[in-house]
Amino acid sequence: MDGMQSDVNVDFFRDDIRPLIVRSLRRSNVRKKIAEYLFDISPSGSYTSDIAYNVKTTPTNVLGAIRGMSSRYREDESLINLKIVELVEDNSNIKIYKLTDFGREIIQTMKKL
Repeated sequence: MDGMQSDVNVDFFRDDIRPLIVRSLRRSNVRKKIAEYLFDISPSGSYTSDIAYNVKTTPTNVLGAIRGMSSRYREDESLINLKIVELVEDNSNIKIYKLTDFGREIIQTMKKL
């Protein structure tokens, strides 16, 4: 029963946070472009400077959108906090960001609209 309860909690979380995610992506063109770029290269991920190059912004803006940074990119609306993007670190200390399954679902839904 614990596994079933866990699935219900995840579904509730996802339904509960969807409006915040849509609002967050609409408020920030950088967040939206990053999510769409990671969707396009999914299931692969990318590192900060490569993302910045492909969405035509600075690495600082990429980090702000992904992780949050002061008042410009609120942490509670960051792509990681919204469970859209995840950080994958390997043994060489390189930080790769990739879209989560939930993030793919969100972007796919938004592209249909």
